[in-house]
Amino acid sequence: MPPPSHPLLSIAGRQLDVEVKNERGARPTLVFLHEGLGSIGLWRSYPDDVITDSDHRGLVYSRQGHGWSEPVVGPRPLDFFEREALEVLPPLLEAFDEPAPLIIGHSDGASMAIIYAAHHPVKALVLLAPHVFVERVGVARIADLEKESEMLLERMTRHHRDPAGTLRAWADVWLHPDFEAWNIEHLLGRIECPVLLIQGLDDEYGTMAQLDAVERQLAGPVERLEVENSGHSPHLSQPALTRQTTVDFIRRVGQPRL
Repeated sequence: MPPPSHPLLSIAGRQLDVEVKNERGARPTLVFLHEGLGSIGLWRSYPDDVITDSDHRGLVYSRQGHGWSEPVVGPRPLDFFEREALEVLPPLLEAFDEPAPLIIGHSDGASMAIIYAAHHPVKALVLLAPHVFVERVGVARIADLEKESEMLLERMTRHHRDPAGTLRAWADVWLHPDFEAWNIEHLLGRIECPVLLIQGLDDEYGTMAQLDAVERQLAGPVERLEVENSGHSPHLSQPALTRQTTVDFIRRVGQPRL
């Protein structure tokens, strides 16, 4: 995927690759937060398909250190999730005049969506394979990826300016011994908006205990989809089902603001 032809956007002291899609579409804006090794391009067609089918405005961006956004310098702090959700996302949404978005997050992005929604108004959340606590299965898989880094980095080169830096910054947080205690379950009771949970039954980074914890502790209405024949990325392994479930949910809960 070539670098963007548009200029990067300065947000919270970071130069970010940001794309606004279907500018005249309905509000609330659909905001897509990618996974730990993700970027705009690595979502594949899921954002465009959901934005087109729902006819909402969409906002997709690559976090610092991902895609063609500004690289990360030095190690990330262990409160990286909280900093992204509370220091970067609010000014980004303000720049695009979106006070109450409908956030669609995958994996690490889903965790950031939870943190944001516990502190700011949101219309609804779509959470694909969210993490609310650290599981050994996920840490073990990340450690395995580091061993396979040569092959992984070759694939990442097409989608990241600095693939080695992207992998290192992500893995160093998750594999740090002090990160084992990371847990955001205490935030779930603050979230009253409608939430759609989606996870593959063969997810290699987390078990259904994640969805169980989220569903049990949210304060608002919850819908849940467990996807057969799918790992950590149901929007890629079962794209039609995931897209349609997402769009149907948006049509029910994301009524445009007048």
